[in-house]
Amino acid sequence: MEWRDQGIVLGGRSHGENAIILDVLTQTHGRHLGLVRGGASPKRAALVQPGAQLSLIWRARLEDHLGSFTIDPLRTRGAQVFTSKLSLSGLNAACALLAFALPEREPQPQIFDHTERLFDLLGQDDVWPLAYMRWEMHLLQALGFGLDLRACAVCGGANDLSYISPKSGRAVSRAGAGEWADRLLPLPPVMLGQGDGDDKAVTDALGVTGYFLHEKLAPALAQGPIPEARARFLDVVSVRAAHGPD
Repeated sequence: MEWRDQGIVLGGRSHGENAIILDVLTQTHGRHLGLVRGGASPKRAALVQPGAQLSLIWRARLEDHLGSFTIDPLRTRGAQVFTSKLSLSGLNAACALLAFALPEREPQPQIFDHTERLFDLLGQDDVWPLAYMRWEMHLLQALGFGLDLRACAVCGGANDLSYISPKSGRAVSRAGAGEWADRLLPLPPVMLGQGDGDDKAVTDALGVTGYFLHEKLAPALAQGPIPEARARFLDVVSVRAAHGPD
């Protein structure tokens, strides 16, 4: 068995003395694991850091075997990441969420495309938090937990949308909410593409997407809580919202 693809590194773990088992999100084969011989060597370490983009050849005797990767670099992204605490924490959050949420070997071309575009913005701290928030919304959509913010679930109109139903993920207007407003989630305008997308607005929006990640996605997957890397990224954005960029 053999295929060729490109993939974004999500993580890896040691295997034996000098190999690693690499976890990648590929363009056409979904999330996939494979053995990289010599992947733990100092010479190759930079190639297999989270966020790096690789050209891959996967080979195995049978389709259901782990198989091995032959890798060549396309983009390392290290220079953009290690100069920015915000980008590094966001990269770790995104990679951890993908490894947590995506089943192995199930094609996810839309998630790959959105992730590639997000990672191409690493180091651009002025736009990274907003881009990450939109990426989380796309991830929820692709995994079947998307938010429907087009019109009020009660009244049907698109005016004064102010809340989100925690049950359905649909928008609700102020008039439609009525006396039930305190049981609904707030709908930050930035999630509707309104406002300037500053860190405070993004923090509020990540509180909403976080609710659906913790209360909907994680229980559906039944494999434990959302990775702590996401909470650490949210802390970084929250501190920046309160005190400004470093």
